[in-house]
Order: sequence, then C-alpha cells, then structure tokens
Amino acid sequence: MDEDIAPPQDLLERLKDYGQEHCLDFWKDISKEEKDLLLDNLKNLDLPRIDRIIKQSLYAQDLRPVSNLEPVPEASISTMENRSSEQREKWWNSGLKAIADGKLAVLLLAGGQGTRLGSSDPKGCFNIGLPSGKSLFQLQAERILRIQTLASLSTANGRKVRIPWYIMTSPFTSEATQKFFDKQKFFGLDQEQVIFFEQGTLPCVSKQGKFILETPFQVSRAPDGNGGVYAALKMSKCLDDMGTKGVKYVDCFSVDNALVRVADPVFLGYVMEKSVSCAAKVVRKAYPQEKVGVFARRGKGGPLAVIEYSELDSALAHSINQETGRLRFNWSNVCLHMFSLEFLNEVTEDLERDSIHHVAEKKITSIEGTVDGIKLEQFIFDVFPYSSSIALFEVLREEEFAPVKNAGGSTTDTPDTARLLLLNLHTRWVVAAGGFVTHSIPLHLTGIEVSPLRSYGGENLDDVCRNRTFHAPCEIRAS
Repeated sequence: MDEDIAPPQDLLERLKDYGQEHCLDFWKDISKEEKDLLLDNLKNLDLPRIDRIIKQSLYAQDLRPVSNLEPVPEASISTMENRSSEQREKWWNSGLKAIADGKLAVLLLAGGQGTRLGSSDPKGCFNIGLPSGKSLFQLQAERILRIQTLASLSTANGRKVRIPWYIMTSPFTSEATQKFFDKQKFFGLDQEQVIFFEQGTLPCVSKQGKFILETPFQVSRAPDGNGGVYAALKMSKCLDDMGTKGVKYVDCFSVDNALVRVADPVFLGYVMEKSVSCAAKVVRKAYPQEKVGVFARRGKGGPLAVIEYSELDSALAHSINQETGRLRFNWSNVCLHMFSLEFLNEVTEDLERDSIHHVAEKKITSIEGTVDGIKLEQFIFDVFPYSSSIALFEVLREEEFAPVKNAGGSTTDTPDTARLLLLNLHTRWVVAAGGFVTHSIPLHLTGIEVSPLRSYGGENLDDVCRNRTFHAPCEIRAS
C-alpha cells in the first residue's frame, strides 16, 4: 500500500467544508490505482450542489404539504363524455400541422433496467412476446415513423417530416441502449434525429446526510429519479438544441408503456388550444384503493400536483363527487405528459433553486455490508406545482396504458398483461375495419397485432381487413 502518499490537501479541505471527509478514511489502506479511482470519483462530485440537495431534502421543512387536499377543478379536464368527434378531428389536424412544421419533440424516459423483469438489458430492449417479436423501443420508434408519414401526407407538397427523439438513459443503460439502436439501424429512423443523453446520479447517504462508501475507493451512487430529466436536459444542452430546431412542445413518456401513443396529434392539438404550459393524460382510478398517484390541489386554490396513494387517506380515497358520481380524487397519473419548451426552460431553474428531492429509504450496499440508507430522487411530476396553467386529458387505459414493470407470475403490469392489452386493442381495430378473427385458444388470451407502420390508431386498415379472416395470434405488417 502507498501509505506515504497523502491525499490532496485542497480536496480534503473541500470535503471537510461539507462534512464528508470520512470519504478518505481508507486512504492508507488502498493501492495507488484505487487512490486514483477515489480521486476521480470525488472530484466529479458537485459538492456545493449535492450539499444543498441533502440539506433541503433531509432537513428543511417540506414544501409539499398534504393537508387540505382539494379535487381537480372539472374545468381543467377534458373527459371522454364531454369530447366530440368534431373536437378530436380539429385537434388531430392542428396537432398534425404543428408536427409537420417541426414544433414537436419526443422525450423518452429510458433510464431503467429490466431487473424486475428478469433481464439485465435496458427496459426498452424488452420483448413482451408479440407475434412480431418487437421490443418496446421498436414499437415506439415505428409509431414515430407512422406519425411522420401522416404529417408528411398532410402537407401540400408531401415534404419530409422528422420528429426529434430525445432519449434519457442512465449510466447503467446508456451504452447498451445505444448499441441496441445501432444494431437495429435505428428502426428506420434517421440516426441524426435520435439524441441520447444521460440522467444524473446522486450519492446515497445515511440518515445523517453522510455519503455511503460502496467500497473504500468508491462512493455509492444512484440515479436521481425520472424527475432528474429536467436537470439532465439543461446540462446536456438538449433544451438549447430543441430551441435551435424550432421545437415549441415536448411529448414526454416512460419507456415501459407498451401502448403509449407517441407524438399524439390529438393531445398536441388540445394542449395548443388550451394554451397551457403543461398537460397530462389521465385515466380514471379503477377502484378507490388502487395504488396510483392522483392529481389534486394542495390546499384550497393551491397548485395542481400529483398525490401519491400513500398520502391519500382512506376517507378521501373513497369520497364521491355527488354531481358526477365519480370519485372526488379520480384522475390517475400515468406518466404521459406534454410541456411547452418555454416552461421546461423556466422550471429547470426553479427545481435547481429549490433542490427538494424525495427521500427514499433503501437498503444500500456498502463497505459495512448492506446498510439502511437514503436515495434522493426527483419525480417527473414534481414540476406541476410550478405551472400556473395545467390541463388534464382523459384517455382510456385499454387504449393507451399497458405498463411493463413486473416479471411473469405477478398479477399486474407484466409482459403478459401488456401483450394482451395490445393484442385486444388491435383486434378491435381489425373487426371495426371489417375483418374477421378466428382462434384456437380463447380470444381474450390472444389477438391480432397491427404494425405501427401500418396504423397508428386504427386508421388505414379497411383495405387490408375488410372481408378478410385472420387467425390469432398473427401480425398485420406494414405492407
């Protein structure tokens, strides 16, 4: 061991300033190579920022009180029953025009690994067992391609439309994700329109705010939550890139939704008509105790926010709006959001200034074995209280929300449940277009898959389906 090599004095003093000098406790016991690794590890930490986050999150008074919750005002919601086909067509056309004019970018949250799915690959690489064998990434890419085609056809001269796709990875998924896109030749997209950037990480800390050492020469770190996307967009210059491209709106979603309508023109048209800074697609709670976050106002006349199911007491969860017959706290957050670029530029500064992160108590691997510690995270919905203009847009679960979170054998949100939701939806499209379906196993356990390159939302199927019989399971391809 290199006991005679002292740690840099300036680094030691900086660590002392923030109460983290224990990170050098094992200096005398590690090799020259390990010392170099530790120095790199510590020098890359933005100590003033991290210290501010720790103090704001662990010690400062929480600025997110849960008392005096109020339901979402009905005027801020576009519900299914109050939406006409004429409105939908109007929103579709205006949204498609904005897409053709280059005003929309797509933002994918893809930092998660498929650990809970039993896979070491990034979640987006996962194959949920469709007849086509397509991954989640491929389904999303092909929906972008289809919307580009529809937007191009809507222009007078059929000019090429290219929607920029910003993909947030994490240090654990970045390399594998980019290799997967390279191998798949970007699924037919132009390579230049796909922009990868990494979310940040933060040290795992003790309940006293001290960094936890994973090894004698490495601080334990964890991704800063899907809400880390805002800081990452700023630091990676992606917001500047969007502005240079003429983007005005950003469609944001999570990678693990097999039914996500990427770059939905109807949603975009609605957001533009409402002139709001941010919006969310919502679904109705399936039952009062469902473990989902819901939109509500924090305090009378307060900002709109997402309230976690654990924060909503049983009486409020069961309370009914006597006028509508719905649950008073009814609108579930499913991570389908749209933001104006102007708002994203503003809110990144606000979030950084306040620096309040959610405190997640976890078991952390350390030099002392597995210890109780804290991971500091921001969530994608943390920005809503900063907006003075939010709109909620109801969608049907069975059409737009098929999460893939748990391995087979679980009762909910598995590859099997997501696959069946997609196959059942597409089968309904085929029947609506005049097709017939035969099957050798119960139809609710199988169905028809329609390539996104053929149809985005059930359109463009009459010619291929009318008076034709399909034996499930099978795929209707692009051509």
